[in-house]
Amino acid sequence: MSPAADEGRLLRRAEEIAERYRAGLAGRRVGPESGVGELREALAAALGDDGVDDLAVIDELAAAAAPGLVANGPRWFGFVDGGSLPVALAADWLTSGWDQNAGLAIASPAAAVAEEVAAGWLRELLGLPAEASVGLVTGGQMANFTGLASARGALLAKAGWDVAGRGLRESPQVHVLIGEEAHVTILSALRMLGLGTENARRIAADGQGRMREDALRAALDDCDGPTLICALAGNVHTGAFDPFGEIAEAAARHRNAWLHIDGAFGLWAATVPSLRGQLEGFERADSWALDAHKWLNVPYDCGIAIVRDANAHRAALSLDAAYLVRDSGAESLDRTDYVPEASRRARGFVLYATLRALGRNGIAELVDRCCDHAGRFAELLAPEPGIEVLNEVVLNQVLVRFPAADEAVTDARTAAVIAAVQAEGTCWCGPTTWRGRTAMRISVVNWSTSAEDVERSAAAILGAARAEADDADRRSW
Repeated sequence: MSPAADEGRLLRRAEEIAERYRAGLAGRRVGPESGVGELREALAAALGDDGVDDLAVIDELAAAAAPGLVANGPRWFGFVDGGSLPVALAADWLTSGWDQNAGLAIASPAAAVAEEVAAGWLRELLGLPAEASVGLVTGGQMANFTGLASARGALLAKAGWDVAGRGLRESPQVHVLIGEEAHVTILSALRMLGLGTENARRIAADGQGRMREDALRAALDDCDGPTLICALAGNVHTGAFDPFGEIAEAAARHRNAWLHIDGAFGLWAATVPSLRGQLEGFERADSWALDAHKWLNVPYDCGIAIVRDANAHRAALSLDAAYLVRDSGAESLDRTDYVPEASRRARGFVLYATLRALGRNGIAELVDRCCDHAGRFAELLAPEPGIEVLNEVVLNQVLVRFPAADEAVTDARTAAVIAAVQAEGTCWCGPTTWRGRTAMRISVVNWSTSAEDVERSAAAILGAARAEADDADRRSW
């Protein structure tokens, strides 16, 4: 059989397996069926001198991996992980089939233009400046890294220091102000950029995790040089938004400040008229980070970094070499100028297809529907004796605790309910720590979650909570 015929059989088999998996996603147990030990045993094999038949490898891989797959579908609430819309998945399959290197425009003009068009749609959709540059990266981590790298270079350049050429040794200090609830990827970015996590000053937050504007102003009074402010759109626990208008105003009064907004999932709320008021002033920032594989529901991976000053963006990340044939247009189509990668996946095809298929109204409806589902979770759980909803449900996040006689017992009971819910399998909700207390975190962000899924999942949580309360009563006898 010819290699082309073999390839056709392989692709059809992969399509069959994927379609079968997707068709059963809504009905399957949400958590994995096998543990790491069993998966190691199933997947372990000696690497022989001779290869194994391609079709057999695909079949064996699918069979061995299946018990360890998490059903990232309508009742997966453990993290802020979107699913894959059908159109996004189809475009992703095309992307893999086309196998384009999207670093330079000359290597794939189609990839470059698709990304350029999608970037324009994003700016328009979010209401961000038309001159802002956009880079598609792996996820929120690298989107934050890109924004902060651009900030570091611009802030130091304004202070008379070329960090790209001279590095950080003996450079002016860059003051870093982050919210008390800053996401861990901000800290990782600070480490990678040599700014250091210990140099970051935490700004006090209110009871919902929102940065306090008065605390920020007091901190800015102590910053007499380049200052990087990191604000948050969509707290991973409460969904809350920092007060961007006040933060932007405070930053504008500083002689050399840069405002970055980490909005991996929260910035998508700007597409919903009824939610946009919570983000008032966010458009005044200097850089923004989002994840398309969260609320836009595209396959992994597709993060988005947007920077107001395109020159600062390119200065931080662009690369050049004699053999790299660069685009000669007035505005470079070489996407490697805007991301930390050289060779890179053509993420723009999936983003283009998804934005075009949904349109403004479809994106707004998707975000709004998930927020409604989160509110419904709170309505179903809060009235139950022995259950406490800890946050104001302003977006898609719900924090739940299962109170007992004291804090230590409450922590243990909450952990036990979470474990029981995960073991039962109707839905999957993860544990977290909020203000020093153990809590269950429910994140609603999947396009396929229905009202029925919420009702079923809430019933499973209530059942686990009641069973744990009964067990606790029996243990106390």
